[in-house]
Amino acid sequence: MFTRISCKEAAELIEKQEATVVDIRDPGSFAQGHIHGATRLDNQNLAEFIANADKTKPLVVCCYHGNSSQGAADVLNQQGFAETYSMDGGMSEWVLTRQVELG
Repeated sequence: MFTRISCKEAAELIEKQEATVVDIRDPGSFAQGHIHGATRLDNQNLAEFIANADKTKPLVVCCYHGNSSQGAADVLNQQGFAETYSMDGGMSEWVLTRQVELG
């Protein structure tokens, strides 16, 4: 089961526990700005990501507004990730409160 968390909680996981961040938005949106260190995830690289990821680290999934990330977090949780989180508010909320890395 995944857990829904705020942007603030996501930032704490990233900073304190070195959480892995995946961004499921389209390539153009990702290129315009994303969380530092995030991996853009889609159907083309999903299997490779799952095979190579450290499943013991917390995993934060983000999207545009925090809706699509819930489904993706559920799928990734079912693939064996120990701690899976969906970031409420998505990147639209993150940019209001945090730094984004421009592509």
